[in-house]
Parts: sequence; structure tokens; C-alpha cells
Amino acid sequence: MKRAIQSTLLILLLSPGTGSSAGDDPRQLVQFPEMMQHHMLSNMRDHLATINEILTDLADDNMDRAAEIAEQRLGMSSLAMHDAAHMAKFMPEGMREAGTTMHKTASRFALKAQEGELLPAYKMLSELTATCVACHSAYRIR
Repeated sequence: MKRAIQSTLLILLLSPGTGSSAGDDPRQLVQFPEMMQHHMLSNMRDHLATINEILTDLADDNMDRAAEIAEQRLGMSSLAMHDAAHMAKFMPEGMREAGTTMHKTASRFALKAQEGELLPAYKMLSELTATCVACHSAYRIR
């Protein structure tokens, strides 16, 4: 059952919106220099892989590992690794705020997971993924 939930979440996160093509995409276009665009996309793929690892750890009742990877790869501790300060210079204010919210929420998730209560941790994880959904719904990069 837990694996089915994980698979469903991944499908939802990876699925394109219905009825939308690049020509009628209403999201705000954010342009980065090409090298930074590749870096940003790589960061986001790592964020998704990290969320998958967190879900696996939660399903395996390994809350400490879920907390550790959340903080190190998504939380406030990950900002230098993702070169966030340099990337932020190219983002509109709303996108920067969404990113900051995501990183702060990941750190709050890590603290919640360390408490060892599964349902509150899942609730905080859903708040984390909601920040991803909101940003990806509002912005696109090229």
C-alpha cells in the first residue's frame, strides 16, 4: 500500500498538465543563462529524487534518515550545495519566495520527522510538496 502511494505521488509530480502546450502555457517564463538553466533543472530533479527517498524512508519507518536527507538535500542546510544565492538573482520575487519557503519547510519537515511521529511528518511533507506544486504551476524556465 505504501509503495502504491509513492508511485501515485511520483506519477502526479511527473505528469504534465492536461490540455497545455508550450504555446499556451500561462506560467511566467523565467530565463536563465543556459548553464544555469541546466543547473536549475538538475537541482529540481535532485529535489524530486530526494522526495522519493524520503517517501521510501517513511514507508520503511526510517524517520531519522528521512530527516537527515531532507535537511541536507532540501532544507536550509542545502542552500550552498544548490548555489541558491547565485540562482536567486535571476528569479522573480515570487519564485525566490517559493524557493525559500520550500527550503524552510524541508527543514521543518526534518525536525518533525526526528520527533518520530509518522502522521505529522507526512502532513509536513505534504506542505513541502505543495510549495513545489505552487512554484511549478506559476513558473517555467527556458
